[in-house]
Amino acid sequence: MQLKWLSSLTQVTAQQWDALFTNDKLNDTNPFCRHAFLLALEQGGSVDSGTGTRRHSGWYSQHLTLWQDNVLLAAVPGYIKSHSYGEYLFDWQIAEAYQQHQLAYYPKWIAAIPFTPATGPRLGLLSADLADSLLPHICAAIKQRLAANDFCSAQWLYTTAPLQHSLTEQGFLARNDVQFLWQNSGYKQFDDFLQQLNARKRKQIRQERNQTNSFSIKTLHGNELSAAHWQAIIRCYQATYLKRSGHQGYISPQSFMALAETMADSIVVFAAFTAEQDIIAAALCFKSADTLYGRYWGTLIDAGHLHFELCYYQGIEYCIRHGLRDYDAGAQGEHKLKRGFEPVMRYGSYLFADTPLSGAITPYFQQETEHLKAYSAQAMQVLPYKKI
Repeated sequence: MQLKWLSSLTQVTAQQWDALFTNDKLNDTNPFCRHAFLLALEQGGSVDSGTGTRRHSGWYSQHLTLWQDNVLLAAVPGYIKSHSYGEYLFDWQIAEAYQQHQLAYYPKWIAAIPFTPATGPRLGLLSADLADSLLPHICAAIKQRLAANDFCSAQWLYTTAPLQHSLTEQGFLARNDVQFLWQNSGYKQFDDFLQQLNARKRKQIRQERNQTNSFSIKTLHGNELSAAHWQAIIRCYQATYLKRSGHQGYISPQSFMALAETMADSIVVFAAFTAEQDIIAAALCFKSADTLYGRYWGTLIDAGHLHFELCYYQGIEYCIRHGLRDYDAGAQGEHKLKRGFEPVMRYGSYLFADTPLSGAITPYFQQETEHLKAYSAQAMQVLPYKKI
């Protein structure tokens, strides 16, 4: 076997890469692990770019691959980072502690999908039964680079629970987070979902939806989006980021247009149109065989309940209509609880170079996880579903 670190996805074909991340049972590939998605970020300058603000630069492709002859056996999408922006399973407190003790925290290597807080495969395998034999080789390669001071830590973000467990056995520290997920209980229509809520929340959602009646709201799949549609979606995205964060967003217009060309089959947009048929707000989502992922939201107006309509209710309706199991609407947002999104645990794994702070990180992660478990239990108690 040969281990290679790739600085560009152009060094591997889409067929080779995607074969590792395809779910054979569903005959489906996670949209964010697809070669097309990661390459769009790369070639559009959203990563691997030395220009732009600190938030935009500082992501440098460093994918870990294992080969046998010319056959790609395993791959980990990875990046060298010089900051912690765009990760969502954030480590700012740890970075600050390192800074206070005058210890180097960057660069770090992360196994993650840039700007995408969605659980998915982080270890792609040509055959699932290779996991036990190949993971030790992969971890050994990471530890070797850590020992050589090529980076200060290695972090796997938004892994599956089984992979976190396996990484713990390889010496990584387990860390957790809580997100909110809507789950389809076999509903036939949106009103079936509403009937499972208590009367007050059911009334509130109907009122919120009624307040968006002045807009024409449409669902558009990727192959239905024109160049003008994409230009409007990008304007909405950039305007919202500029207002909220002072920059125009993590995804460049060039990356968006690359996604439009190569991933139309995975894209769903919920858009609000004016009477003149101009897009005034939009939520751009991706879908797999069983999950809808809410990703990029933008608006040119003070959205009010339009945000809830496009980012939550339209997505729920879409899942019901198309028989999707889950709606992952992204990170953060306790307001999702009121709209039927349930707390779920998310997973990460970390390995740090040996420093005077190393001994403090393990109890910090343990305390953090206990707090998250308590928080999740409390959140379950305030869900709007009828008590049985």
